[in-house]
Amino acid sequence: MGKVQLENIKAYAHHGCLPQETNIGSDYLVNVSVDTNLLIASVSDELKDTVDYVHINRIVKQEMATPSKLLEHVAKRIIDRIFIELPTVDTAMVSVSKINPPINGDVEKVTVSLHLQRGESVQ
Repeated sequence: MGKVQLENIKAYAHHGCLPQETNIGSDYLVNVSVDTNLLIASVSDELKDTVDYVHINRIVKQEMATPSKLLEHVAKRIIDRIFIELPTVDTAMVSVSKINPPINGDVEKVTVSLHLQRGESVQ
């Protein structure tokens, strides 16, 4: 097994429960980590034998562009797309951080993380 990680993907998006959050938008950071078999790629040196991190970045950017009330919902959509579009991924972890959240305090960021295995369902 192996791990492919994308760290601190920057996005400007319009997520939140408050009207001003969805109207104005804010900065976000997204981290993605996926577990997959990297042995074949380590020998073949071929992109087709690994998880393409460019593909993961594209999924993140597209899902971040679709507004949601909750960061949990955004993280789940990203994981769902990873499992659909990248069939060799066994597990995925996605963290979505809102920078300077509007919570009446001096808070740098708030982060939601979701970790799922392929085939795991939400009850």
